[in-house]
Amino acid sequence: TFQRQLQQSDCQNVLMKKVFDTHMLFLQINQSAAALKHVFAALRLFVGKFPSAFFQGQADLCGSLCYEILKCCNHRSRSTQTEASALLYFFMRKNFEFNKQKSIVRSHLQLIKAVSQLIADAGIGGSRFQHSLAIINNFANGDKQMKNVNFPAEVKDLTKRIRTVLMATAQMKEHEKDPEMLVDLQYSLANSYASTPELRRTWLESMAKIHARNGDLSEAAMCYIHIAALIAEYLKRKGKIKEFKTSCVSINVI
Repeated sequence: TFQRQLQQSDCQNVLMKKVFDTHMLFLQINQSAAALKHVFAALRLFVGKFPSAFFQGQADLCGSLCYEILKCCNHRSRSTQTEASALLYFFMRKNFEFNKQKSIVRSHLQLIKAVSQLIADAGIGGSRFQHSLAIINNFANGDKQMKNVNFPAEVKDLTKRIRTVLMATAQMKEHEKDPEMLVDLQYSLANSYASTPELRRTWLESMAKIHARNGDLSEAAMCYIHIAALIAEYLKRKGKIKEFKTSCVSINVI
């Protein structure tokens, strides 16, 4: 009935946010497995009808949905895990189609961010979650329509990166009383996101906090300089700043 209003401003409007929040409420309040099956079906329909809300403009809705679906991928019910994994695969596929079969950059970034949040919030990463990642990979392998494009490879790369984050976080927990080892692990994780500035920045900020907590102020400053260089490079590529002739190389002097 309100499709026209919901599609205003490329689906970036107050009404869309309200409708989306109502959908999310069903995932945020405990439901039976039978009810969740219908919630996932409604979300598939919603994403299919309004892809612009998730894959264009602000990334808030995309991030929130990724967070809630991943939480369901860790559900104790096997049927809910399978349904959540199927919805997540459908979501990534829609992102790929929306980007004219070029990439799933947005869902990739938001899923990694959501995993990082969930590690702290819900302690994901056990066998249930690993089972869901395997289901998603199986969907990618068996999708005949996507056989001749790079989508299956992108899905595999994403699940591999999620596993890397989970493994690194488990190692960090083991070494939380050894600050140098902890920072070393965070540094290698930050470097693995060289092609994803927002995530690299997240881990560099985390490193800076550990250094500052241990009184290693020059090391903390170095992390912040790295972040500044990263942002300068990004702005230069976007054509937003003209001052840096060589973008982040100028920061080497500091």
